[in-house]
Amino acid sequence: MNEARAAMADPHPFASIVPPSSLSALLGGTGVGPAGSGTSLTLRRTRLVRTDADGNTAEFIFDQPIVKLGSMDDNDVVLDDDQASRYHARIYQEGDDFLIEDLKSTNGTWVNRVRVRDAWLRSGAVIRVGNTQLRFSVQAERVEVQPSQHESLGGIVGRTEAVRRLMGVVDRIAPTGATVVLEGETGTGKEVVARTIHQLSKRAAGPFIVFDCGAVQQNLIESELFGHEKGSFTGALASRQGLFEMANGGTIFLDEIGELALDLQPKLLRALEQREVRRVGGNRPIRIDVRVIAATNRDLAEEVKADRFREDLFYRLGVVRLKLPALRERQDDIVLLAQHMLRTGSFNKTPEGQRVKGISYEAREALRGYAWPGNVRELLNVIERACSFADGDLIGIDDLPDHISGATQVRIRRSEAHPTEAARQTSAATAAMPVLTDLSFKNAKEQWLGAFEKEYLAKLLARHSGNLSQAAREADVDRKHFRRLARKYGLVGGGVEEEDDE
Repeated sequence: MNEARAAMADPHPFASIVPPSSLSALLGGTGVGPAGSGTSLTLRRTRLVRTDADGNTAEFIFDQPIVKLGSMDDNDVVLDDDQASRYHARIYQEGDDFLIEDLKSTNGTWVNRVRVRDAWLRSGAVIRVGNTQLRFSVQAERVEVQPSQHESLGGIVGRTEAVRRLMGVVDRIAPTGATVVLEGETGTGKEVVARTIHQLSKRAAGPFIVFDCGAVQQNLIESELFGHEKGSFTGALASRQGLFEMANGGTIFLDEIGELALDLQPKLLRALEQREVRRVGGNRPIRIDVRVIAATNRDLAEEVKADRFREDLFYRLGVVRLKLPALRERQDDIVLLAQHMLRTGSFNKTPEGQRVKGISYEAREALRGYAWPGNVRELLNVIERACSFADGDLIGIDDLPDHISGATQVRIRRSEAHPTEAARQTSAATAAMPVLTDLSFKNAKEQWLGAFEKEYLAKLLARHSGNLSQAAREADVDRKHFRRLARKYGLVGGGVEEEDDE
């Protein structure tokens, strides 16, 4: 059965993406290439060619970091060999390298005619298990991962380059069995990314289990993850499955993995490497088939240097590391995210559909101008609150919290009380614009405002010979916002951020 499965496997599975740091740099706001450029990644897979005592051969290609060899049916490579132990040996990945470990077999494991307990493997190495020979190799493939051309993937929403690159990589790695670590500030949407990876994987029909390592008392975490037997400790009145057992066939998401105590880390490492767990108070190992996705708001590499996180667990978890950008680094996504929340949030649902349909111009500008220390989670809370305050079908600036709306309202009041000469002239010119009564109120208003904005910006830019800083200063508008509006109407070129033109 396993041989047939191996023969029919996807001809291009991926064992891992290396080096892990390249993905952190790619998605962490540093080392980002030009807009629209792809990212070149090295994708690796494990290949074993088995030759039995009769000279029959079979090829196995794996997209997982651990491969078990033995005569039992639940091994990855099943050996029909009476000289092979039930669980004879395993091949596993450590960082960028591969090792083989003998699992206390009866007849031993041999690499290049030398009996080993554990040994490093290089491409071309010949492994002998009983009367079976396996030739090991690692296949590397350079793949260009392009930024996604879409504004959403699963639950991930965004149009900025950092997010489109994230979606491109997630789409590529989701079908593999690679363990993933998601790094980023609190509230950046790590669970959303983890769910998206699960939904796009071959395990989508299986369970998705979430466990927050920082929300449970340390003395209870082992029982929560691995389960316990009746009477194993005070209060254990019955045997109980752990979350790894409950996630069998699916994905377990370990949030805030950096909070896990040092004494529990070896037990998690053992579960990942052996693909089995042992309940608290139990003696029987329980086989599991689980993909692990972990998340942290800490820098795990720094935690390893400070001896607060085990290096071997760090490498075992970090086959793929993705760093999620903070919301302040993706300003152009803020309104898009807010509108997505209005469409999908249960807080805005009525029997007739959405209660609140959109966001006013002033409110959108206030949302864009805020720093969002709580990231996407804070934005969701603000939008839900604003919906409860909104009287009509638009969120207005008065519906936003004072700490978000205050600065914008002051700027608007100051502009109204002391309009610039350019604003007065433009106001007079715009007053002569026709009112299009054959359109709906909303569409007529948008066209009128668009014409006003374009004429206002064009005249200011002409007066200041195209100098954005001087024009924005006279309009009493933030320079970045002024430039964004000017680009919208084709008054300045797009592309890479230009140098300050003062």
